Amino acid sequence: MLRLPPFEYLAPKNLADAAQLLAQYGDDAMLVAGGTDLFPNMKRRQMTPKFVIGLNALRELRGIKNENGNVVIGAGTTLTQISQSLNLSALATAAGLVSSPQLRNAGTIGGNLCLDTRCNYYDQTFFWRKAIGFCMKKDGDICLVAPGGNRCWAISSTDCAPVAVALDASVRLVGPKGERVIAAAELYRDDGMDYLTKARDEILTEIILPPADGLRSTYLKLRRRNSIDFPILGVAAAVRVAPNGIVEHARIILGAIASHPVQAIDAEKILIGQRLSDDVIAAAADAAFKPAKPMDNADAAYAWRKKMVRVYVRRALTELKEQN
Repeated sequence: MLRLPPFEYLAPKNLADAAQLLAQYGDDAMLVAGGTDLFPNMKRRQMTPKFVIGLNALRELRGIKNENGNVVIGAGTTLTQISQSLNLSALATAAGLVSSPQLRNAGTIGGNLCLDTRCNYYDQTFFWRKAIGFCMKKDGDICLVAPGGNRCWAISSTDCAPVAVALDASVRLVGPKGERVIAAAELYRDDGMDYLTKARDEILTEIILPPADGLRSTYLKLRRRNSIDFPILGVAAAVRVAPNGIVEHARIILGAIASHPVQAIDAEKILIGQRLSDDVIAAAADAAFKPAKPMDNADAAYAWRKKMVRVYVRRALTELKEQN
């Protein structure tokens, strides 16, 4: 049985208290809401904070509301609540595909957006990692996926991040220096270790979705099993189609193929100004396939995972074509 390491649990009464505690204890502290990612990582000794600051009791971090036409989601809102919301389209789909019902009841949207990157060499017990000499992401000095390189290639395995980026969402970050709002795409960097641009003393408090304004969106997930497993590919797609059938706006975001959500820019360019015909969809899927470079750090052969990019982008766009 894997046991948690010793730590002190701190229960702030409000967001200001949480930010103050995080600033006070610095690198010795970590935030937790649902705990579905942090606690397993602590059991494997991937993370060993001396202080764990609980956010689950903070009511200001929960709920879905409308503000000036935007949909504002508290970061502490559970994935189950989001999956049951009728006006969140692809984000509700993505939230409903995370793990299992029990974990969706505990896990939060903020936690999923900030999910730790994953790798077959990293997501193992301490004893397993010690036996192979550890890896760069924790306790070692080389990436076992690409030993000749100088960076960590652990992949982004959040389901909700590709959708947030595809929907042009923003996130609100609160810290000791005040608050700032950034595009969801700017929250991530292509680095398996330092994968968030969020400062360590900042708390993600809200996700802000702009007005849908006729936007069609979807999310498709590839994984070994149809439940529980993390994605080995995620495809979030969003288009806005004019009354004459011409695509005015397009976003295609790929998840679980790199250390951050990847925008298929060339594929988007093919769609804009065209109708969603089978030929145009096939061309866009081919364009999305070319820059996809999954590595040998997740389930299934990486060459097959790359081939599935073309298949899943085509399926996603076909679904959008058929949406009213």
